[in-house]
Order: sequence, then C-alpha cells, then structure tokens
Amino acid sequence: MSEELPGAGAAAGAGREPAAPGGTPASGATVLGPTEPVGTGRILIGLNTFGDIGEHRDGSPQSHAQVLRQLLEQAELADAVGLHAFGVGEHHRKDYAVSAPEVFLAAAAARTTRIRLGSAVTVLSSDDPIRVFQRFSTVDALSNGRAEVMLGRGSFVESFPLFGLDLADYEVLFEEKLELFDKVRTQKPVHWEGRTRPALSGLTVYPPLERHLLPTWIGVGGTPESVLRCAQYGYPIIFAIIGGQPRAFRPLVDLYREAMSKYGHPMQQVATHSPGHVAETDEQAREELFPHWLKLRNKLGAERGWGPAGRGEFDAMCAPEGALYVGSPETVARKIALLKQNLGVDRFDLKYSNGPLPHSAMMRSIELLGTAVAPRVAELLAG
Repeated sequence: MSEELPGAGAAAGAGREPAAPGGTPASGATVLGPTEPVGTGRILIGLNTFGDIGEHRDGSPQSHAQVLRQLLEQAELADAVGLHAFGVGEHHRKDYAVSAPEVFLAAAAARTTRIRLGSAVTVLSSDDPIRVFQRFSTVDALSNGRAEVMLGRGSFVESFPLFGLDLADYEVLFEEKLELFDKVRTQKPVHWEGRTRPALSGLTVYPPLERHLLPTWIGVGGTPESVLRCAQYGYPIIFAIIGGQPRAFRPLVDLYREAMSKYGHPMQQVATHSPGHVAETDEQAREELFPHWLKLRNKLGAERGWGPAGRGEFDAMCAPEGALYVGSPETVARKIALLKQNLGVDRFDLKYSNGPLPHSAMMRSIELLGTAVAPRVAELLAG
C-alpha cells in the first residue's frame, strides 16, 4: 500500500529529510517517508512516557493535571534538543495521567515545531477505529504533518470494563478493529462488516490527511503471532523490550522482515522501546532511578504475581546487554549503538518516565539524550 496520497509527493511534504545527530534535518539529504527504513549507519532516537504520577517532597502524589502540564514542558524540551519523536501511552488507572493521548498531542503540536507526535500505544481494542483515525488526522493537521499512531492491545485491561467491553472478546475486538482501521486509513469509502459493530457501506471518514497516509505502527510484546499480524498489514513495528536481553528479539525482527517480503510489502521501520534514564555519570543515573524503578517494578509485580525485585536485578538490567538504558551519555550511547548492531533497528524510543521519578530529573535526562547521547550514537555508528 502506498504511504502517500494520490498526487502527493516528496515536494508536497510526503516525507521528511533524514535527521542529523539528535534529529535535526540534514542539509542535502534524500527525503524519506515517515516510516521508511533509515539504513545501516543511522538510528532515530525518540521518547515515550505513560505520564507516570510523580510525588511531592512529602511523598504525596501529584495531581494528574500537574503531571500533564509537566508533560508539555517535557515535549517542548524534546523538540528543542532535536529528538525524533515524542509518544504518550494510553492508560485508565490512577498511577498514569494520560488517558486521552490525542488531546495531549494536539496541545503539544501547538508548542513544538519539528518532533513527531504519537501514541505509545493507543488501545485500539477498546476504542472506535473511526474516532481514532479522526483524532489523529486532526493532530496531523495541527502539527503540520507530524502525527503518528501506535496501535496495540495494551498491557493493562482497565479500559474493557470502563467502556463496557467483555474480556472474552479480547482477540476478536483487536482483530476486527484493526481490519476496520486499516480500511479507514486508506481515506477511501469504507466497506466493512464484522460482529463487534454495525457494518459500513461506502462511507467516507473525515478529516483526511493533507499529504500522506497516517503513519501507523503496531506495538508488540514479543509473540510471533503479533509480529505476523503487523507484517500482514504492512505496518512498521515497535517491540516493547522491558526485560531480558534485547538481542533475544533478533528472531522476531528477522521474522518481521521475512514476512513483510512474503506479503509483498515495502520494508518499514523496526523500532524498540525500553525504559531508561540519563545523567552525568553512571552512578548518578543509577542512584536517581533505582528507588523509583523498584517502587514501580514491585507495585506491578504484586499485581501480576511476580516475585519482589532487588538491586541485583536492576544492576543486571543496566549492564550492556540488559534492557535498561541507564547511565552517562557515553554509556547509553554505546548501548544504543549495540542495539543497532544486534537488531539492525531503525529507531529507539526511551521510556524516560519511571514511576515517581522527579520532573527535574526527567528534564535533565531528555536534555542529555538530545544534546549528548544522540550525537555520540551518530559518531559511533559512523565509525
């Protein structure tokens, strides 16, 4: 499927110039579409967050409203330091502030100029595919073509009872809604029939995008079935790597590329998402993050039946082959370069919010990621 609208080309803004270190467009470079692979010597670096609820000095939780206002400051800074993308995840629980990603992204569109703005992820199973498209096409208009959506089933299920859905329909809801979304995304009259909502016969969805089809990713946790579904639709893929070793995902990355070829789709970007934190030194980064990581890890662990974590697990995940990107700019840069070497990915998104990590520490982490880590990664890959 073409990623451009009929009659739209690079001159009309269908693609963006590749980014130089940190994400700034490189003068004279070939124009790429928003999700075209970037090649062997580059990797795009972005951010994502769930809007984790922070704490005041006395340990009391911040309000959701305060966290959302802080998120806008974080998005502005990410744009100012030249990072590639800023994504916000949809959740419906008290420990995360973002339940309506597109509303936040519309506000961020008015406060930024270059950075791509997306979800991480949109829980399509419990939403209406037509409304999802309309909201993101609106963000695309307000941001002058910088919107993207990441679709997924989410790692939590609070949205199902909230919106009156049956968890027994978990699989069919996602399958049918993804099929409908894909038809809506073409911006042609929609003909669709299923069992989870009334059929559509020749209706057109507005507003359309001006230049290209809506860049649409599928977020996966690591099952071959999810990878093959993504390849079936020809969408770019992002792997959530939150534990173990990133290199273990190589078979799934290879499966995606093989399946894309089998289905006859042009190759799309492969990305990964992992938690992390950047500070001036390795010791500072670890000490700043550890208590907040531990609090979040054990809270989720208690909900999901995991055993309690400790410092040993944290330090192992911070090692060069682990899934936490924590350390000085040099350490984190080398780890991202190793990720490129091991998986050949086009993009890395750092989940920079981790439990009640303070806003000031997150702002410094964002600044270092754009001004120190990204240029160093570019040097390492060029060498």
